[in-house]
Amino acid sequence: MRIVLIGQARFAEDVLKALLEKGAEVVAVYAPPDASGRPDSLKVAVEAVGIPVFQPPKMRAPEVYQQYIKLEPELNVMAFVTDILPQNILDYPRFGSIQYHPSLLPKHRGGSAINWAIINGETKTGITIFWTVAGIDTGPILLQKEADITHDDTVGSLYFDKLYQLGLDALVESVDLIRDKKAPRIPQDESLASYEPLCDASQAAVNWFQPVTTVYNLIRGSNPQPGATTSFGGNSIKLFDSELLNKSAGSPAGEITEISDKGITIAGNGGAILVKRLQPPGSAKIPAVEYAQSVSLKVGDRFESVGK
Repeated sequence: MRIVLIGQARFAEDVLKALLEKGAEVVAVYAPPDASGRPDSLKVAVEAVGIPVFQPPKMRAPEVYQQYIKLEPELNVMAFVTDILPQNILDYPRFGSIQYHPSLLPKHRGGSAINWAIINGETKTGITIFWTVAGIDTGPILLQKEADITHDDTVGSLYFDKLYQLGLDALVESVDLIRDKKAPRIPQDESLASYEPLCDASQAAVNWFQPVTTVYNLIRGSNPQPGATTSFGGNSIKLFDSELLNKSAGSPAGEITEISDKGITIAGNGGAILVKRLQPPGSAKIPAVEYAQSVSLKVGDRFESVGK
């Protein structure tokens, strides 16, 4: 079965290696153009094994399709694809195209599925391998695997510690199922579907008057990107590593109740949050105690809400 792998970065690189270890016939790889002279890690891995690699600026360019069909592909495997692929490439292989998505579809369609599962306070998520069709993450389901979301998971920990390997294994398993003609096409239940926008700074604004668990979920669901935004002294501050403290702060929401080597404790509505790492304007992410020292922060100062 002639496979074309389309993707980027470490995830697609590991998918390629796993497919080759299983003896799959990968006839070509599509990777992003080199950025600032630095090749994507997928390209480096492909060149090391001698498989043709193509790097078109846009997959929708007509000449890309003409070159693609010369490969005589039988299956597209899409591993971390951010470009928009034309339908003629998706539909061309006789087995179609399969793609990885980090949620249990049809929940959390869109590009920020991991963020929103955590922001919404959910305790379970997973990955889906689905058949690509026209529409955003709407194709029939081939394979799903579940994962727990713990109370202290961030986007980073959930992806790298759980969903990454699940997705990698599931893509390889899916290729085996397709080869053995055992791959299902289970329609998604549209009554259960949800779609959220990309989780950017506009979606990650902190309102300290919301329940403290809501604020905490927003912080960890925006870590490491885009960072949950609060304000101090007229400056936007992005919050990252944090801990929910199950004790009443006894102070107005947003007020600083303690500064220690562990970080800055901020009162919330029904509890408190210990912020351990944050990012001031024009700075890298730094320990919260360093920021406190740099601006002479003191108990009783207050972070302002920027969310509704």
